[in-house]
Amino acid sequence: MRKIRLFLACFIFAPAGILSLRAQNAGAKAFRAGAATSNITPKIGSSINGNPKDGIVRHIHDETHARGIVLDDGNTRLAIVVSDLCMVYRETLDEAKRIANNITGIPVENMMMSATHTHSAGTACSVFQSDPDKEYLRFLAQRIADAVIRANNNLAPARIGWAVGREPTQVFNRRWRMKPGKPLTNPFGGTDQVKMNPGIGNPDLLEPAGPTDPGLPIVSLQTPDGRPIALLANYSLHYVGGTGPGEISADYYGMFARRMQQLLQADHEDPSFVAIMSNGTSGNINNINFGGTPLPAILPYTRMRQVANIVAAEAYKTYQNIHYQDWISLSALQKEITLGVRLPAKEEVARAKAIIAKADGPVMNTMEEIYARETVLINEYPKEVSVILQAFRLGDLAIAAAPCEIFVEIGLDFKERSPFKPAFMISLANGYNGYLPTPEHHKLGGYETWRARSSYLETNASTKIMETIFGLMQKLKNEQPK
Repeated sequence: MRKIRLFLACFIFAPAGILSLRAQNAGAKAFRAGAATSNITPKIGSSINGNPKDGIVRHIHDETHARGIVLDDGNTRLAIVVSDLCMVYRETLDEAKRIANNITGIPVENMMMSATHTHSAGTACSVFQSDPDKEYLRFLAQRIADAVIRANNNLAPARIGWAVGREPTQVFNRRWRMKPGKPLTNPFGGTDQVKMNPGIGNPDLLEPAGPTDPGLPIVSLQTPDGRPIALLANYSLHYVGGTGPGEISADYYGMFARRMQQLLQADHEDPSFVAIMSNGTSGNINNINFGGTPLPAILPYTRMRQVANIVAAEAYKTYQNIHYQDWISLSALQKEITLGVRLPAKEEVARAKAIIAKADGPVMNTMEEIYARETVLINEYPKEVSVILQAFRLGDLAIAAAPCEIFVEIGLDFKERSPFKPAFMISLANGYNGYLPTPEHHKLGGYETWRARSSYLETNASTKIMETIFGLMQKLKNEQPK
């Protein structure tokens, strides 16, 4: 009889204990992360991106990649992919998102895909260069999607943290005001008030026409026991350059990724550790100190390696101060808006056609000829274009994205006014719609404002874009779990 009573007690009370344990597990919050890379190197003999004249790939110095991370808070998944490309068509990224969504189920609105802006990558968007090879664009869509799919496959329990470093020595404003007396002519027959890349030690230099952003935010992902999974960095610096002729390279973005692997001793992890450098708001920022002294000639790749090492050293120092969280909530918002296009007037098109008619052969050589061709091409554009704007929230951190080469003033204003701290912007995301100067910079003129496939949005585009992004940010703030 005693055995029967014990059996009944176990039968009656054990399920309640099991149910209680299951209820506790069901209520537990689980955070996961995964990362992966996907090779996107173009074939030798194809078009190389980044110069006013088309180039041909002659050699692969270092492979180019799409580097991706996927985050999962148990309710929402986000994907961030940064590809070693100068820029990339929206249509290519839309296809990559569709492929990735079909396999992973991650909503396309929760995928942020951008280009680093290396000027030594395969052509994925025709700005000055000839049209991209359609086979390469199909390859890119699949391989960028693969970065999301593989990162999603690698999802595992994780913790997350972030911090913001500061590296002011590698960023310089490249737009300069010049001393009065010498007109700054442009390819359209007019004059500007500023000059891009005016030359180191130029005696006519007056002052930079804007600030810089030395901020270096980093987001770190680790396993619960501290093994590195991925690191996402953001720096407002254009490409560095200095490759061999016709050579493919991921520029300092790729070198930063490899250096972080070394510094974190994560060279042989399984799954592989992934470091990512995204392009911040660097539309008017580069690595040349025009107010300094001329530098001695150096071998190809030397300067970009120096920049990568210096920035990686600051990222590594900042990494030491990260406080990790076992769980954070995630959310994302996306909005598509319509912006006007700066179409040329009839007389401007007529002038451009006359210049092209006088050019020697089909290749445009002078800046006047190159921009005459751009004027004719832009004349075929629609009056308006649609752009995708995004806002991601990772706990108390925010990331915004726009499909432009965003001026640094815009990024600084975003960081200052964002309802989340820290916050940063990723440029060249979800497509390519040229430079994004402020209205004030449009008044100054200069290369970044010259109407072409590299700069064609209405002069008030930055105001409309940021109004939309701040609206998304405020909505994320209002909906943030308390």
